[in-house]
Amino acid sequence: MAAKTGRMIRYLPLMLVLAACSAGTPYFRDIPATRVAVNGSIFDVRIRGDIAEAVRVNTQYAPRLGPNRDWAGLAMAQVSGCPVLDVLGDAAVTVGVLGCDREAGERLLLTSISTPNYECVDYGVYEDVGNGYGYQVFECTPY
Repeated sequence: MAAKTGRMIRYLPLMLVLAACSAGTPYFRDIPATRVAVNGSIFDVRIRGDIAEAVRVNTQYAPRLGPNRDWAGLAMAQVSGCPVLDVLGDAAVTVGVLGCDREAGERLLLTSISTPNYECVDYGVYEDVGNGYGYQVFECTPY
C-alpha cells in the first residue's frame, strides 16, 4: 500500500497539470465552457465578446494545426451562432474572431472572409461522460 501511495504522490504534479489543460487561457479562464465534438475532435469552447477560444481536450495525433483549424472554427461557430472570420493558434488551443456582435444581438454584423467549406449536422447525440458532464456531437462534411 505504501508503494502505491508513493507512486501516486510522485505523479500528483503531472495529474494536476493534465487536469488544468482544458481550463482555458487567462483571458477565458472564468468563462464556463461548452463542450462539443466535431469529426472526432472534442473542444471546450468559451466565448467572450467577439472572440472565441476552442481548446481540444481529446488525445489525438495532431502535430500541426491542419484540419483542426477548420474543426475548431466549426465548434466555435456552433456554440456562438456566428460565422468565424479567422482562426489562429496551434493543434490544441485556437482563438477565433466572431463575425457578429453578440452583445447587440446582431447575427451577421460582419461579413465572413471566406465561405464555409463544411456543412455540420447536429444528430441530437449527447455524449455523456458521467458526473453530470457531457457534450454535443456534430458531424461535419465538406461541400
